[in-house]
Amino acid sequence: MGPSLLLRSAILRAMFLGFFALWILSELALAKHEGITRHYKFHIKMQNITRLCQTKSIVTVNGQFPGPRIIAREGDRLLIRVINNVKYNVTIHWHGVRQLRSGWADGPAYVTQCPIQTGQSYVYNFTVTGQRGTLFWHAHISWLRATLYGPIIILPKQQASYPFPQPFEEVPIIFGEWWKADMETIINEAMQTGGAPNISDAFTINGLPGPFYNCAAKDTFKLKVTPGKTYLLRMINAALNDELFFSIANHTLTVVETDAVYVKPIETKVVLITPGQSTNVLLKAKSKAPNANFLIAARPYATGPASFDNTTTAGVLEYDQPNGITTKNLPLLKPAALLPKFNDTNFVMQFNKKIRSLATAKFPAKVPKKVDRRFFFTVGLGLSPCPQNQTCQGPNNMKLAASVNNVSFVQPNVALLQAHFFNRSKGVYTTDFPANPPFKFNYTGTPPSNIMVGSGTKVVVLPFNASVEVVMQDTSIIVAESHPLHLHGFNFFVVAQGFGNFDPNKDPAKFNLVDPAERNTVGVPSGGWVAIRFLADNPGVWFMHCHLEVHTSWGLKMAWIVNDGKGPKQKLPPPPSDLPKC
Repeated sequence: MGPSLLLRSAILRAMFLGFFALWILSELALAKHEGITRHYKFHIKMQNITRLCQTKSIVTVNGQFPGPRIIAREGDRLLIRVINNVKYNVTIHWHGVRQLRSGWADGPAYVTQCPIQTGQSYVYNFTVTGQRGTLFWHAHISWLRATLYGPIIILPKQQASYPFPQPFEEVPIIFGEWWKADMETIINEAMQTGGAPNISDAFTINGLPGPFYNCAAKDTFKLKVTPGKTYLLRMINAALNDELFFSIANHTLTVVETDAVYVKPIETKVVLITPGQSTNVLLKAKSKAPNANFLIAARPYATGPASFDNTTTAGVLEYDQPNGITTKNLPLLKPAALLPKFNDTNFVMQFNKKIRSLATAKFPAKVPKKVDRRFFFTVGLGLSPCPQNQTCQGPNNMKLAASVNNVSFVQPNVALLQAHFFNRSKGVYTTDFPANPPFKFNYTGTPPSNIMVGSGTKVVVLPFNASVEVVMQDTSIIVAESHPLHLHGFNFFVVAQGFGNFDPNKDPAKFNLVDPAERNTVGVPSGGWVAIRFLADNPGVWFMHCHLEVHTSWGLKMAWIVNDGKGPKQKLPPPPSDLPKC
């Protein structure tokens, strides 16, 4: 080999080693990913939107409906400035984000902050720690989340590191509800009369109702796919009051993640998703473009009269066609098997029981094995007295109410977190929330004669790092009903669920402490119970409530206080200087 060839070979070898070293460094940087700071601006403003042949002015972020995507990578810090330009008080909740030592950024009004008033702003400042997947943001005051919502997409630290086949494309699909009337008027009237608020006029996919509603064919979500490719559908249920069944005609879906936690893959024709939950599914497109389009459909699972709405939102799955064939005139195939009946509780129970954490060395299921504090909560409906000289629309001229352990939560007029942090709880809240129902009865059988609920602003106080078990029991008072319970500030493990009354002597033997589902929102089965466990490792005040907005309005909510630990990283820092004032 001549000198020139040797020189050229040495240069090429050096270049290759240089590129290889750069690649290794970049991969190490991605693997470490200490995180960057990402800035977003949310301008809360009114925007005219037309749906169902009617235009109305709605509250939006940056004029968008649904609102803008938040995209971050695990380990990133987010600074999101929310500027309120509307007449309503506003807060934003970053649903499912753990908010480790950043409780001031969690968002529920009068729990972690006073609302942002008209003309004011607030910077939500938090770091995404130990999480990756799909979550969402929404307003957390009154019923403003009917139009104020959008996706949060958290990418893993390292590129292409999903524990499932790398998708060709990722598509957010966010379900919502649409009312023709003004939402604030609807809920205000309902709260005054004590009756159930009007149900929505339509469900939506990415803000679009679809062809099954009058005057909505042009407002239809369309998903275009390439034959043979795999798509990750990032699904979110942002509907106010309805759990939903979802299906795509002639296609099988593979569930790979729920509530931003990887799960053992589940193949299914139908997915159940409740308000507050997110579910990632893989959709494998057919290898050859069929001569057809396929219906995408979602309709409610509803077990109570307040949430029933027998309508279907729909979209269309279209394949890229060869030789310029248009998809416009192709037949639309509907699901071979209909979606489950609106009250198919057995399907719901079986679907939920299939969800198991991935539970690998890289993504372990850290289930608390020992329990420091045990609680038994009844959740359900009841009645409260009608004010004097007023006619109410609930049974026996009463007001409909909802409660946890017969306590219907009364919203304070200052934020619980501020009262706790500055040791000013007097007159704001009490710490005597009952660990068990005040009296025992056949929870899923014949209701007691007295179904009046108590009320108050009561909380449970937990020491830092306590392991907690909560059994939540539905009641048949007024009606047995499914309740999607959401816990702020924590993920929890769903260790068991069942129908009927929880048996403390027999049921704990069936608890799954190996690979239970890890979630932030779980459905308490209609006429049944669910047991969860979590580690109270996040100091602050944390809201827990039903994610059916009507039940939250009626009082099905409570709060946990987790005290500071001993070390500096176990304490909640002071509030930011721009924290809104009441």
